[in-house]
Amino acid sequence: MKKILITGADGFIGSHLCEVLHAKGYAIRALSFYNSFNFWGHLEHLECREDLEIVSGDLRDSFFCDSLVKGVDAVLHLGALIAIPYSYAAPQSYVDTNIQGTLNLLEAAKKHAIKRFIHTSTSEVYGSAIYTPIDEKHPLQPQSPYSASKIGADMLALSYFYSFNLPIIVARPFNAYGPRQSARAFIPAMMVQILSGARELKVGDLSTKRDLNFVRDTCEGFATLLTNGDFGEVYNIGSGVEYTMSEVLELICELSEVEVKIAQDKTRLRPKNSEVTRLLCDSSKLKSVSAWESKVSLKEGLEQTLAYVKANLNAYKTGIYNV
Repeated sequence: MKKILITGADGFIGSHLCEVLHAKGYAIRALSFYNSFNFWGHLEHLECREDLEIVSGDLRDSFFCDSLVKGVDAVLHLGALIAIPYSYAAPQSYVDTNIQGTLNLLEAAKKHAIKRFIHTSTSEVYGSAIYTPIDEKHPLQPQSPYSASKIGADMLALSYFYSFNLPIIVARPFNAYGPRQSARAFIPAMMVQILSGARELKVGDLSTKRDLNFVRDTCEGFATLLTNGDFGEVYNIGSGVEYTMSEVLELICELSEVEVKIAQDKTRLRPKNSEVTRLLCDSSKLKSVSAWESKVSLKEGLEQTLAYVKANLNAYKTGIYNV
């Protein structure tokens, strides 16, 4: 497999994945969400940008997806709407993009005999952990419209393996973080507030526990699935270590060398039964078929993230809650 299509390439994880796979020698067709400004998101500033075949378009259009997939060997499907709070306000857009968009790609992949299709899931499909660590056999719990749309897309992708023998692998990353992540996520949201001078931070629920995996480690997990893993299978990608958001915030403040007060902001809380209280990854299945492992410590990853946010603070809209 020499030519790879990456959907969602202009986003947080997708842009890092372009860099990782470019360094490994792959030719990359990178999908950027179409806009009239011809703005390519995080692809704009990549050193390897000139080596990428950047295409602007929309996964919701089946005709476009057909031409997008033609001529590539493999698909890494990351394109999706991912903000959980916005899925409460606009659930239909999540169905249209995450489910219908995935269906359009699957049909195109079937038509053009793609050699490998890696569909991106999310740890949110597990809901609050019934047991830990969470392996791929853990029950799926749709605790938000977003996670429901991803469960639907996951099952649709796997159905194309069983129904049409399409070479599907489902990659299920736990909470990725790192440079370029938007302020809708907890870590950059806290960093933006601190670097903007706030000493009373607006927070949501700090008791929740998450398995945080540095974005480059997550991307290496995707990369290894291009040459490893069995079709029709799901593979978790996570660090295997959990932290409360309170512990993460404490480390961010320590690295920032500031003391802050905490003020809970009700707009940052999920509906009671929608909050996922705990996620802890079991990646042993991925490790059984590859040499992949999570390497970057939380402290090291936060240092890199803090440096990025500090250098790019003007790119964030400070003073507002980014849904």
